[in-house]
Amino acid sequence: MRQHKTFTLFTVLALTLLLAACGESTPSAPPPVSESPTVTIADMRFTPDHVTIVAGDTVTWVWDDGSTPHDVSGDGFASDVQSEGSFTHTFDDAGSYPYVCTLHSGMKGTVTVVEG
Repeated sequence: MRQHKTFTLFTVLALTLLLAACGESTPSAPPPVSESPTVTIADMRFTPDHVTIVAGDTVTWVWDDGSTPHDVSGDGFASDVQSEGSFTHTFDDAGSYPYVCTLHSGMKGTVTVVEG
């Protein structure tokens, strides 16, 4: 009887540890570093909405949302309000640079700049 209780206790402990391990989440990897990425403005969103670049690289935003006007506005950079064309900005310093379309509150993106 004692052997059966020990086996049962061991089994319950092993299953508990296994279930706990399954519930752990691993942090997601950052997006790959892009050289001079392009962000498309279409369907009321920035695509991709997160890019990672090396300090000194340039990001280009391209308008492709018909006649709907948008802008790109972040700390230290801002485009004109426009419905076609493009806007570029070179990021010299490492850091995280969130940006928005000031006309549409749901449109958000981030440029992450890493040291070269």
